[in-house]
Amino acid sequence: MSYLAKNYNRKKISFVRGKGSYLYSTSGKKYLDFVQGIAVNCLGHAHPKLIKTIKNQSKKLWHVSNAFQIPEGEKLAKKLCQKTFADYVMFQNSGAEATEAAIKVARRYFYSLGKPNKNRILCVKNSFHGRTIAAIFASGSKKMTEGFGPRVSGFDHFIFGDHNSLKKKINKNTAAIMVEPIMGEGGIKVIPDWCLKELRKLCDKKKILLILDEVQCGISRSGNFLAFEKSKIKPDIVPIAKGIGGGFPIGAVLMNKKVATSMIPGTHGSTFGGNPLAMACGNTVMDIVNSKKFLKNINTLSNHFLSNLNKLKEKFPKIIKEIRGRGLLIGIQLHNDQAKFIKKLMDKKLLTIRAAENVVRILPPLNVKKSEINYAIKIINQVCKELEK
Repeated sequence: MSYLAKNYNRKKISFVRGKGSYLYSTSGKKYLDFVQGIAVNCLGHAHPKLIKTIKNQSKKLWHVSNAFQIPEGEKLAKKLCQKTFADYVMFQNSGAEATEAAIKVARRYFYSLGKPNKNRILCVKNSFHGRTIAAIFASGSKKMTEGFGPRVSGFDHFIFGDHNSLKKKINKNTAAIMVEPIMGEGGIKVIPDWCLKELRKLCDKKKILLILDEVQCGISRSGNFLAFEKSKIKPDIVPIAKGIGGGFPIGAVLMNKKVATSMIPGTHGSTFGGNPLAMACGNTVMDIVNSKKFLKNINTLSNHFLSNLNKLKEKFPKIIKEIRGRGLLIGIQLHNDQAKFIKKLMDKKLLTIRAAENVVRILPPLNVKKSEINYAIKIINQVCKELEK
């Protein structure tokens, strides 16, 4: 009997250790892990530099309150600001916390301007911004919000790709538009660069803020350090998490100076956010994923992976409907429910995870080897052959 709550439908498998792209089960079987904690372990399992970082920092200091200065956090914040559009950073513990904090920043900004009623956030319907009570209503998903009423107000929604709906939903109380440049849980749907540019122009015209949720698609996952960078725009607020800690829980909100000035002492806090151990991990991750060589390799591997997956789509048109994604955030949209496909992949020792719209989500570590990608392609090909019969 398990004493864990039943809020997860867990697969009947557990693991004792991991190394790089692989996980080893309690029964001794070796699995190619293309889930990586849902885009969290950006450097794979048991990366030697992260092990060294945690070992060294754990001997010095794990946690102190944010009532004091934390040099490791100052160092990581500087790296993030120098790399991105941001002027300031607020550290959190998770993506959901970072998204919640981003919403608070947007509302607080207009409050500081004497506009307390300008507090509504416009989001894509059936997007994903976390599992907290506010974040589920921001996502606009009936499935996620059912049973958790009363409704948290302050969120409006438009349909993905419906630009007329988007423009009509903006009113005098709209504070910001919040979207994921690449929707992860929503089915690996990429917002085109031209669309992000138009969003920026629209926000400027309406004098509202642009929040780009990069919790899943950020930290080099897309082939750019942040996915929106490809569009050459600058947002106002960006929540990040997942990959920035390389497996250690970190969330953060990146902000420009305009909005950050409204966050005065007492407006937000986090007991564990920005703790020395987490910040040490973040600094090590940044030193690795931040290089041009690292990003170039991601794009090379991505082109190889996507090219071969599109060949499989042509080979198995009755099984594969579309190949989606960018960088190493990849989705295989199937004509039929993806559960059976994912199970067959797992039986052949390849771990993947579902997303909306019958999408099989593929999230290898960013330092994955080409040979490992080729192995995954081979397994996917085998599963397609079996299902074609």
